[in-house]
Amino acid sequence: MAVKVYGFIGSNAVYRVLASLYEKNVDFEFITVNMAGREHKRPRFLARNPFGQVPAFEDGDITLFESRAITQYVARKYADKGTELILKDPIQMAIQTVWMEVENQKFDRASWKLMEIAMGRVRGGPELVAEYEKKLSDVLDVYEARLKENKYLVGDSFTLADLHHQPNINFLMSTRVKRLFESRPYVRAWVTDILSRPAWLKVMALSPW
Repeated sequence: MAVKVYGFIGSNAVYRVLASLYEKNVDFEFITVNMAGREHKRPRFLARNPFGQVPAFEDGDITLFESRAITQYVARKYADKGTELILKDPIQMAIQTVWMEVENQKFDRASWKLMEIAMGRVRGGPELVAEYEKKLSDVLDVYEARLKENKYLVGDSFTLADLHHQPNINFLMSTRVKRLFESRPYVRAWVTDILSRPAWLKVMALSPW
């Protein structure tokens, strides 16, 4: 098996990569990295990801890191398999790139901070929670307007722009932040859709929790 993913179950970045592989129907080998044993800081792993973070990815002779870069590689390399995660039309591709950047630069920053607070990794009183809930709410207001006109962020097709949101949203739907998604009907419908995709359910089936 040529494709290998190095990481641990529970990592949102790893989930992002696994979701793309399942969407593309690509067989892969998952290799668990012992984070508690600091395996990710040892030379053998650093040769795959010099920043000592998961995931690391191998496909034959190519080695990659950074989850969003990996998902784009998977979508392009296996373009003829599974779901078309990257649109070919140049105008649609430009629109897709915009929303992928929005996820990375705006949605992820607010949602990740709220995840860290919920997990107790960041100490935050009501003021900090309110600050980041406001930031996420502002993003979701834009999404609500967008999704009122489109089933998915780019149009009528599920793409990487949607897939990249799945891990953080999945986590936040088990927290008080869930209300921010559910109070917006078009966002709520979108969330229900992307979290019920067969590929995502396969990712969640790997989780012991």
